[in-house]
Amino acid sequence: MYDTLISGATIFDGSGGRPYKANVALFGDSIVFIGKEGITRAREQIDGRGLVLAPGFIDIHTHTDLEALRNNSMAVRIKQGITTDVSGNCGIGTFPVSPSLGNYVEDVLGTYPAWSWKDYRGYRDTLTARGLGINEAFLVSHTAIRLAVMGEDSGREADDREIDAMCALLSDELDKGAHGFSSGLYYAPCVFASRKELLSLLKVVAGKDRIFAVHHRCEGDDVISSLGEVLSLARESGVRLEVSHLKAIGRANQDKVDTLLSMIEKAREEGVDVKFDQYPYTFGSTSLFSLLPPSILAHSRLEQRLALGLENEREEIKAEMLHPSGWDSIYSMVGPDDIKVIHLDCGRKYNGMTLSEIGRERGEDPLDSLFDILSEETGLAVMEDVTESEENLVRIMTHPLMCFGSDSLYSSPVPHPRSLHAAVEFLSEYVMKRSLMPLETGIRKLTGEASDRLSFKNRGYIKEGCKADMVLFDPDRLRVEGDENKGIEYVFVNGTLALAEGEPTGSLSGCVI
Repeated sequence: MYDTLISGATIFDGSGGRPYKANVALFGDSIVFIGKEGITRAREQIDGRGLVLAPGFIDIHTHTDLEALRNNSMAVRIKQGITTDVSGNCGIGTFPVSPSLGNYVEDVLGTYPAWSWKDYRGYRDTLTARGLGINEAFLVSHTAIRLAVMGEDSGREADDREIDAMCALLSDELDKGAHGFSSGLYYAPCVFASRKELLSLLKVVAGKDRIFAVHHRCEGDDVISSLGEVLSLARESGVRLEVSHLKAIGRANQDKVDTLLSMIEKAREEGVDVKFDQYPYTFGSTSLFSLLPPSILAHSRLEQRLALGLENEREEIKAEMLHPSGWDSIYSMVGPDDIKVIHLDCGRKYNGMTLSEIGRERGEDPLDSLFDILSEETGLAVMEDVTESEENLVRIMTHPLMCFGSDSLYSSPVPHPRSLHAAVEFLSEYVMKRSLMPLETGIRKLTGEASDRLSFKNRGYIKEGCKADMVLFDPDRLRVEGDENKGIEYVFVNGTLALAEGEPTGSLSGCVI
């Protein structure tokens, strides 16, 4: 007797091939039968007529590292049909642990009271002991590696001894089961990494045939040279490269997208294994402190706040932000009208306001208001910023090398919509409503594409022998409506119902992959 039978659904199997109708039977955590034969003996039966059955969605770019501990049922992911997250992106992660790591990652990952683990194995065991509502796969983060070796003195280039120590530590963490390595070359302390350091680390990753995911140095004025840097590193090291959330930031840079795509296509023709991911929104979210120049971000948060309180320091910081050289000044590219405070722990009255609105309320220049806010902020500071045009969002989205990644983060009490709705928004709005691509292609970008990219052996497809991570949705009802995702009816994680008739079951059938 089978555990579950799903009958009569239209199956999109994750390969990008044409859909078909069949019955699907589950036993334990796996798909054991697919066919048109009638089956009567199953402990649970679900009528799939009129519904689409797809592999569970895989999010190749998330920041759910600590959310998986805080809210381990992961209902916010299940409600989108997401059954697997890939975390540790942008060089921001939770292992190996060092004394200051929590402070560096708080704005993106949030907080967690008991960092009881030391390395990937300990972190994995901690997650497993608490139980997981979905599957998680992890990348080793550059921030954690740098801090573990260099400590608080990480705001500079590493010397040869430190590079060797980082390489040894990265190798060890990969051997313990992490799926790859990530860097955020826009963020401190990764921004201070030399080419020699990066190349040395990437050769370790390539030697183990793992993936390198990177938020490259500049996504705005210098985006072309910045992308060129990581393509060159991939070409020389032989690493498999995943460019995180590909975009060009700022109105003046929207004409650069065609060049970026051409660069990636040419690199692939030359043998570089490069692809990219994207979320379906024209605005992003990250730390408000990240607006500051690298010269300030090299210091501790306390030292940053003290510098912002000194008039002479302020003027130098302001000049760097308005006339940047060699780094992305989001403030100068986007402007105060298009930067919104999502959450401040200390200055909560400004939550939901743009920097221009805050400046007007305070009767001062928006930059001075920003400096005042950050100099007083001892907790979370998270922002939204308009990054790109809708036209370019679509151009990147429809490229055959694009893979879905939400860039979800849950540090703020008011998350970016991508953290709550990205998978449903992509599929319902861009694939189905706008018909930018066939449904089978859209589902592949959410499933099999990511599985292949990460070398998952038995996930991302509806095939006999694969793990039963699946989503059953109503194509006529699928949409984002207010704060809710409509149309996701059933979600299975490793053969167990995690969502039934639209409601989370609270199951903890996920695992660390």
